[in-house]
Amino acid sequence: MMIALMEKTCRLSVQPFLEEGETTVGTHVDVSHEASTPLGMKVWVESELTEIDRRRLVFSVKAYDEKGLIGQGRHERFIVNSEKFQSKAQSKLTPEV
Repeated sequence: MMIALMEKTCRLSVQPFLEEGETTVGTHVDVSHEASTPLGMKVWVESELTEIDRRRLVFSVKAYDEKGLIGQGRHERFIVNSEKFQSKAQSKLTPEV
C-alpha cells in the first residue's frame, strides 16, 4: 500500500505539467520500509522530482505516519502518450497468428 501511494503521489505531482494526451508510467521502485503503521493511522507521501532525462523522471519519495518516517527511496517514471500506451497494452489480448 505504501509503494502504491508513493507511485500515485509522483504521478499526480507532474500530471498538470504534461501535454494533453500524456501521462506517466512507473518503471522502477527502490524503497525501504522504515517502520510499520497501525490500521487507522494517517499516512502521507512527499515526493521531490530530482532528475529529468528527456522522458524519464526520477523522484525522491518519503512516506510518513503520525509518528514519523515509515518509508523512503527512489521512484522512476516515464512520460508516455496515453493512447499509444493503452493500445500497445490492449494488443496483448489479440491472439498471435
